[in-house]
Formats: sequence, C-alpha cells, structure tokens
Amino acid sequence: MTTVSPTTDTPRFDPAAFRVSYPRQIAIMVKRSATHTRRMPEMLIDVTAQPIVFVLLFAFVFGASITVPGGFDYRGWMLPGIIAQTIAFAAFIVATGITGDIEKGIIDRFRSLPIARSAVLVGRSVTGLAHESIAVVIVAITGLIIGWRVNTDPLSGLAGFALVLLFGFAMVWVGILVGSVMRTAESVEGLLFASLFPFTFLANSFVPTEPMPSWIRAIAEWNPVSSLVQSLRELWGNGAAAPADAQLPLHYPILSILLWSGLIIAVFAPLSLRAYYRRTER
Repeated sequence: MTTVSPTTDTPRFDPAAFRVSYPRQIAIMVKRSATHTRRMPEMLIDVTAQPIVFVLLFAFVFGASITVPGGFDYRGWMLPGIIAQTIAFAAFIVATGITGDIEKGIIDRFRSLPIARSAVLVGRSVTGLAHESIAVVIVAITGLIIGWRVNTDPLSGLAGFALVLLFGFAMVWVGILVGSVMRTAESVEGLLFASLFPFTFLANSFVPTEPMPSWIRAIAEWNPVSSLVQSLRELWGNGAAAPADAQLPLHYPILSILLWSGLIIAVFAPLSLRAYYRRTER
C-alpha cells in the first residue's frame, strides 16, 4: 500500500485571497437588500401606496377644516410635513432589517466571511435611506398632482431635499440602535410605532402650533421635525416665517435642523455601534 505525501504544490485556503475592498463589501450588502426587495415587491407597499393615501387623506379630509396662517393653501403647506414624517420612518426600515438578520442567523453567517461587520450596517443604512427616499419622491409627485409646487428657485428646492436626506441619515442611527437592542421584529414595530407617530405628529407637520396650549406648543416647536418642516416651507415657499412668539428653533429652522441632525448622529452613532457589536459577538 502506498501513501501520497503532501507536496509544496498542494493548494491551501487563503482567506486574504477572498477579501474585497470595503466599498465593494457595502455594495454587496446593498445589492443583497435590493435583490430581496425585487423578489418580494410587496415590501414596497409602505413606500408606494401608503404615501399616496396619506397625502390624499390630509389634503381632502383634514385640509377642509384647517386654516393655515398667512393664507397659504393647505395642500402645499402640509406636504413638507408628510415628507418629514416619511423620512423619519427610515429608522423603522433599518431597525426591522437588522433585527430580522440577527433573528434569522444571517449576521452569524456574515461573521464567517472575510468582511467587516460594519459593512452590514452601512449597507442596511443605505438601503433604508433609499427605501424611504422612494416614498419621498412619490409624496412629491402626488403633491404635484394635487397642486403643490416649489415656489422658489431650483437651488432652494434641492437644498430642501438635501436637508430631508440629512435628517433621514440621522434617523437611520436611531433605527440601528433600536434594531440592535430589541430582540424581535414585533418588539421593534411596537416600540417605533409608539414613538415615531407621536414624534412626527407632535410638531407643526399637519397643524399650526399657535392654537396649542403653551406647554404643548413649546414641546412641538422644539421638536426636530418642526425645524425640518419649517425649513422646507421657507425653502420651497409653502409657508410663512415663524411668528414672533415661536420658540427659538423655528426662527432659525435651517441652522436648527443641521444642529439637530448632527446631535442625533453624535449621540446615537456610538451607542448604535456599541449595541450592534455587543449583540453580534454572542
């Protein structure tokens, strides 16, 4: 009986040979999510049908009984509010995606591959922001159909959408934290629905803040959503400047939303990364 001894020509597995660049890793994660969505198009219902329903509901049901200060048309006045609410839900998409991947063991499979764990987070973040951006586009198109217009110059219009994306990026970090801490997709849905809806409604999104009781009005006007909405109304010419007795953020809405977005990122980004790494180390 003869034996075959290994030679120096025997191929060996070298993990480094299979490594790809970090941008490529992120692109793969984004493509994975996009492929999943393409195979399950019903996942897009929340960014296609739901925005249209919201626009029509507020424009033709609530709009008939709400008077806007300055004589502005309610349809154009409320559209920035719907856009702000829509982009805030980027946190929801990212949170449910991360929790689902952890629950199904997909993150454990990724850990066996020569990729950075943060690439999964960045990929999910890009996908979540793109997901909600589709909804923002549909809201804008629906708004155009019912009479909303950007009544200023194109640069101001683009600046408004840039602020929307910045705030959405900040909310992504909130979603990463929630998705890394909560144990099930059901708990994520319950927590975010219970928090995001009051967060987006307790603002100047759909009704003026002036008639509110003083203490509720103060909370609403310090809400980051109010700063974003007021910025969009001023940049797009859909509303008047804040009244003299409004809270400080509404007098400088663009600066305020820049500061709010930076603060949210500065607080939630390190907390999110720590929670995600701790959760995926087990």
